[in-house]
Amino acid sequence: MSRVVVIGAGVGGLAAAARLAALGHEVAVHERAGTHGGKLGLAEVGGFTFDTGPSLLTLPGVLEETFAATGGPSGLAVEPVDPVCAYTFADGTRLDMPHDPAAVPAALDAALGPGTGAAWEALYARSGRLWDLVGDAVLRRPLDLRALLRMSARLRDLRVVAPWRTIDGLGRELLPDPRLRTWFARYATYSGSDFRRTPAVLSVTPYVEQRFGGWYVRGGLRRIADALLDRCRALGVTVHLGSEVEAVTLADGAVHGVRVGGREAPADVVVCNADASVLYERLLPESCSRRVRRTRRALRRAPRSLAGFVLLLGLEKPPGREPGAAHRVWFPGDYAAEFDAIFGRRPRPVPDPTIYVHAPDDPALRPDDASEGWFVLVNAPVHDPGRGVDWDGAGLRERYADHVLATLAARGTDVRDRVRVREILTPADLERCAGAPGGAIYGTASHGPRAALRRPANRSPVPGLHLVGGSAHPGGGLPLVLLSAEITAGSIGPAGTPPASSAGSPPRAAAAPPRPRPSTRPRAPWPSPTR
Repeated sequence: MSRVVVIGAGVGGLAAAARLAALGHEVAVHERAGTHGGKLGLAEVGGFTFDTGPSLLTLPGVLEETFAATGGPSGLAVEPVDPVCAYTFADGTRLDMPHDPAAVPAALDAALGPGTGAAWEALYARSGRLWDLVGDAVLRRPLDLRALLRMSARLRDLRVVAPWRTIDGLGRELLPDPRLRTWFARYATYSGSDFRRTPAVLSVTPYVEQRFGGWYVRGGLRRIADALLDRCRALGVTVHLGSEVEAVTLADGAVHGVRVGGREAPADVVVCNADASVLYERLLPESCSRRVRRTRRALRRAPRSLAGFVLLLGLEKPPGREPGAAHRVWFPGDYAAEFDAIFGRRPRPVPDPTIYVHAPDDPALRPDDASEGWFVLVNAPVHDPGRGVDWDGAGLRERYADHVLATLAARGTDVRDRVRVREILTPADLERCAGAPGGAIYGTASHGPRAALRRPANRSPVPGLHLVGGSAHPGGGLPLVLLSAEITAGSIGPAGTPPASSAGSPPRAAAAPPRPRPSTRPRAPWPSPTR
């Protein structure tokens, strides 16, 4: 039996721990915070309960596979979100995006005018071909430069991947309506990036959301972290909360264990769910192999992803009003200016931000039926007191919170006289509570055609040291984090399997559990997509 230490009890760390325990390893998890879940956080304020992380589940079959591989169904109550999102554009136009992709063209034609539905269908078909190329070959396997080169060598595949194109360029080519282009550009933020610099390969993101639908977990998405923790404990994983790993210890260049509370905990394998930059900058010795130093330098050069400024609002519900869409977005008049403010030479809070609201109609999350809870998010630059925005600056969080609510009011939705509870979370808060440097939600931004290659691999250059989570391959977001756990557990293999000789060697064929293609529909006990 191999001894495995997992650093961090976020979704990636818990999923990896459960998979490795199911493969026969002795697993211990150390989490610096006093609770589990990482960025899939929870806040309870004045009788209201808020998810403070992801609010929409896509690719629910990936979650199902995680639990199936570790002992059986999760027991979570998962339901479709319809509409997936209600968008309000700067000119006042509203678009309710249906859960069922078959209904999308008619909804677009009705909201934005004839022809927009056909333009979306062309984009959807192209993104479907792209998903067939990358869904299994890239997202469910260790980062493999050879596979990417083979894909690029086939001209028909290269034209679909189009590494020379950006999300912005693809939108301008295929979507004549500027509002539809704005809708499409927003998906670059799903990787924390500027749509003008995000490679067009990430156009698979809206395809995945529409092909497989958007889903909600009754009681809040935090229930996913709770279920993963329960599964870990049922498999015999030891979970230490409030237990910060101070260093990864090495012997002869390979993993020897971790240092916790001044003492060393021996380990044959270490899996790091902390941000990759924390691992390479703080947890590994300064003097390491050349490959480690090269990875460290690459992470220093990589641009940080965007962060988020959050308001948790407990509101009085107007009498007799029916619940609105659970997910709502209000766009500004100049979407590009938002990213100039975040990623420009002088970062600043966005003057005219896109405003995202998650307002689930879930009795478990509110104190009574005369109230509703809103999670309000705007994109923000990272916390960087030395060279950018100091989110701990005197009065800044309160002033900007007032500004966000005033902006929402100017766009036709004024809730300021209905506020019972108001809690503010800044990028500095996320850095403190989740250990994300600067509060960067996704680690590094996906800027440039080589963005996928700059994301750290799941197997590090140090023998026995692996990475999992949103800052590593294949990226951020619940389904990708769960896939990173699958990749990492597969690379380590069952207990008793000899370790790989180098970080660059491919995983053994027997290491990973069976992996259905991600294009397969979710199986029971998950609801099937309505298409």
